[in-house]
Amino acid sequence: MKKIIIFGGIIIVLFAAIAFLTSYQSQQQSEGNPFGKDRLHSETIDQLDDPVYQNIILPEELDEKLEAGETATIYFYSGQCEYCVEASPIVVPKAEELGVNLELYNILEFEQGWGDYGIESTPSIVHYENGEEKGRIVGLHDEETYEQFFQQVVQAEE
Repeated sequence: MKKIIIFGGIIIVLFAAIAFLTSYQSQQQSEGNPFGKDRLHSETIDQLDDPVYQNIILPEELDEKLEAGETATIYFYSGQCEYCVEASPIVVPKAEELGVNLELYNILEFEQGWGDYGIESTPSIVHYENGEEKGRIVGLHDEETYEQFFQQVVQAEE
């Protein structure tokens, strides 16, 4: 009976150590991130060094822009969204190519964005002019469709 208790205790200690190390590693990887959060979802951590996911906008920054009546084109995405993972390498370079300042809002990390900006699904690109929404494209599309959106909605407004 003592052996079972000892082995059970060892197993519990090992699981606790693994949980601690995993949490610690996640916290270390999250340090100095552009989201200003102590803990990030693993999908976000995986994107930290990806050049596609660098032009990040935080909720406070977006709110300030909209309240000031500025122009902004925001890409709402989630690292857990398979369509976002597919769309991002198309959308971000296309925006750069066309000279569109596309700012990325990580809705996985800032879930209040669903309600605050009327986002019903991801990926979503919303263009704001004078602090008001002027155009929106939702879902996964081909490169030509994104290019048309940027040319007709975004660049027509600039």
